[in-house]
Amino acid sequence: MSTVAQARKDVQRPLRLSLNAHPAAAAEARSYVRAAIEAWGVPVDPYVAALLTSELVTNAIRHETGEKVKLFVSCSCGHLRVYVHDTSRTWPVPLNAPADAEAGRGLTLVASMSTDWGVYRTPAGKAVYFTLALQDDLTDDDAEDPVRTDSRDFF
Repeated sequence: MSTVAQARKDVQRPLRLSLNAHPAAAAEARSYVRAAIEAWGVPVDPYVAALLTSELVTNAIRHETGEKVKLFVSCSCGHLRVYVHDTSRTWPVPLNAPADAEAGRGLTLVASMSTDWGVYRTPAGKAVYFTLALQDDLTDDDAEDPVRTDSRDFF
């Protein structure tokens, strides 16, 4: 009997970026995430990833008390993950804003367009994240991959 081991999917080295907490941070974060997706050849929609990143960064800088927010991007286990760390202890709450509202729809957008999203406490404040499933790599093997890509290990 010949057993051929399946090649393990590439695990990309996580990327980190410290951003000044000002309005230009959202554009910088969008560019960074799109560049990572392109460099890694990740099969996710770069525009969706950039939009959701922008929403998280905008929320962080709007409610941030510090001068910096941190962006963390990883790709493994069949998902692209984007985390935004800030020093605020206040957890974000999705609002039931009308569709034509100028503000208050960001987390609803993140929840509806991502595979998963959430928030957790960090020693310095909190991290808000979203994941996007890789479009070509959705297999049962990915769910069993033991590689941990939690940004708590990097900040």
